[in-house]
Amino acid sequence: MNRILLASAFLLVSISAGFADGIPSAAPAAVGPVSAMVSPVPAAISPAPKAPAPKLVEPHLHIARSNVAGHARIALTFDACMGQADERILSTLVRERIPATIFVTARWLKRNPAALAVFLQNPDLFELENHGQNHIPAVDTPTLIYGIASAGSPQAVRQEVEGGAAAMVAAGIPPPHWFRGSTAKYDLSAIGEIRAMGYRIAGYSVNGDGGSLLGAVITEKRIASARDGDVVISHINQPTHAAGEGVAKALVDLKAKGTQFVRLEDVEDTGDDKTTE
Repeated sequence: MNRILLASAFLLVSISAGFADGIPSAAPAAVGPVSAMVSPVPAAISPAPKAPAPKLVEPHLHIARSNVAGHARIALTFDACMGQADERILSTLVRERIPATIFVTARWLKRNPAALAVFLQNPDLFELENHGQNHIPAVDTPTLIYGIASAGSPQAVRQEVEGGAAAMVAAGIPPPHWFRGSTAKYDLSAIGEIRAMGYRIAGYSVNGDGGSLLGAVITEKRIASARDGDVVISHINQPTHAAGEGVAKALVDLKAKGTQFVRLEDVEDTGDDKTTE
């Protein structure tokens, strides 16, 4: 009997010791460096470095000055990106016989046959030029500009330019000689590619309507600030925006002051970033 009790006691002690081995005890006194007491953790894998953002330029363009006091020479340029024609601006240009250069996309042409007819019926007023096929920034590396994805490759830049020109010719418009890309921003390599295609690239010197997002009063003031030799950019495709009202009023005011309005094809010009050289 004593042997049985002794064996049972021994078994109980062994089991208790086994459980105790699996329970962490209080932290031991430090022996050697902390790193020797901690299991090694694999170093985090660094993400692949991002490609550097392309260097973008927003070229300026000026035309030859009149150098006649009281008769500043200004080139009005309008982008017709998407959407509908702004009749407030179009009717003012026709009524006041004010010439302008209109940059149209293939997308805009499809939606605005009536406005296109007005342009074609007034060849003495309107010069129609290329704003691209789908209103994609003419940048040949992937990036976002104002939230718009760039063309992203030389082939895509070429398609944007050639697609816009093809749509213009199909609509009965003479082949274009000028190109202005969406956002008016480019990388230098894309500028070289577009120039090699035979186009001059239309920058500007006065941003009239801030992408058609400005109010009527500030738009009017901006356009009214144009000086001899300036090229003004505004938009003719946002009839619900207040900016169009300011554009129309500024045109009338400038005409009353004796301003000489010209199209890009009618005057010598100078653009930076090798856009017209």
